[in-house]
Parts: sequence; C-alpha cells; structure tokens
Amino acid sequence: MTDRTAASGPGGGPPPAPGDAGDAARDREWSLAELARAYAYPEPAPDGPRPWLRANMVSTLDGAAQHDGRSQPISTATDMRIFGTLRGLADVVVVGAQTVRMEGYRPARARAEFAGPREAAGQGPAPAVAVVSAGLDLDFSLPLFTSPLVPTLVLTGAAAAPDRVAAARRAGARVVVAGDGTGVDPARAVRALAGLGHTRLLTEGGPRLLGQFVAAGVLDELCLTISPMLTAGDAQRITGGPSVAVPHRFALASLLEEEGFLFARYRRP
Repeated sequence: MTDRTAASGPGGGPPPAPGDAGDAARDREWSLAELARAYAYPEPAPDGPRPWLRANMVSTLDGAAQHDGRSQPISTATDMRIFGTLRGLADVVVVGAQTVRMEGYRPARARAEFAGPREAAGQGPAPAVAVVSAGLDLDFSLPLFTSPLVPTLVLTGAAAAPDRVAAARRAGARVVVAGDGTGVDPARAVRALAGLGHTRLLTEGGPRLLGQFVAAGVLDELCLTISPMLTAGDAQRITGGPSVAVPHRFALASLLEEEGFLFARYRRP
C-alpha cells in the first residue's frame, strides 16, 4: 500500500513507519496499528469531545456502490482491513435497516489488536451497532439483536409502532427515539448517540441513510474506496435521496493506493 499524500494535521496522512525510506518502502501491507494512526479520529476539543461522524463507502469507477445488491463484489481484502480498522476505532456503527437486511449484518466483534487502545480510550470491547429504522421491519431473531457483545441500538421515531418497539426490546435491543414522527431526524440521531457517550461515529450506509446525513449537514468525513471496476447497470450511488441545494465541498485528507484501488479520506473543511 502506498501513501499518496503527506500528513495533514490531526487524523491526517500517517507518518512513515520506522525504517521506511520513501514511497518504495511504503509500498507494502500496512500494519493495523499504522492504519489506526492513519484513520485516527480528531483529538477532543479542550471543552470536551464533540460527535464526529465519518462514513465508509466503496464505489466503482462508474459510480456503483453495489453489484447485485451488495458491496462485497466490488471490495478487496485491503478494503476489508480498513473496514475493520474503522470499526476498531468507532464507538458506534450506524447503519440503515435496508443495509442490515441486504448485507446480513452481524454484531461487531472484539479484536485483540484493538483491545488495548479501546480500553485506553474508555471504549467498550467492540462498537455498538445502531440500526436506523422507521418501520422497524427487522428480524429481531438475528444474532445482531439477540447475541451482540454490546447491545444493539435501534434508532426510530416517536410514532413507531408500539408492537415493533416492544419486539425490539424483547430481543435485547435498546430503542432510541430520534424523531417526532415515524422517521429519524439525522441531526437528532447524532445528538442522541453523543448523549449516550458515542462521539466517534461511523456509518456504513446504505446510500439512502448516507444521503440523509449529507442533506442534514452532519457528515464530517467520508472514507471512500474507489474500486478499479466498471459495472454499468443501474446500481445505486453511495448516496441517495433528494439533492442538496448547494453541493457540499470536502477537502482531501489522505490518499492510499494498492493494486489500483484508491483509499481516500475527505473531511469537512
């Protein structure tokens, strides 16, 4: 893996590992510790941590976020290492109900490589998973709800069907109200999670949920894997839903490359 950018402030590009000498030496498999430094969340402000919402998505050259309804076919092993690193750094993984159904989501697992840093940061053994769902049309018998290492959260609206709310709670999920109607307000969801102590937020989509975060102006960072593939067809982009009135411009924080795959980080200026 080659670093195509220099370090750029807190959470920017990673420094070379000891013994490295230029791009040729950096063109190798990075350790999880190096990836964790490269993707570190910003340091807390003097007045305390504020929520930082980053997204992790993959896209083909022609803009497809999925192939045959799933992201795995356009991913790569290194993309999955970064995926695991981002989870290892996060307090909570926020995901839409449709993505849970399509991708077969399972609970986040504890990883020995991140045990020490997570304990030092005051984090639990693994991030919680927070599922955003208006209708709560979820299979609460899945391991995501019945046997997570950290209780799964369900973000929904105040007008959600009481029987579905009860079903979620019976399964062991914690229901968090983040909207006045049946739907979830993105900004309120971020505040609600921060109120539970989850300030290092990671969303893995899907496209509609990410589009809602973008439209609400609460996305701080986008980690985007650009896959050197062309799929054509009518697959979704990484964001869905209505367009914003004025495009949101982000700044490039770091860029890594391996075998034609680009691993970019863009941050709110």
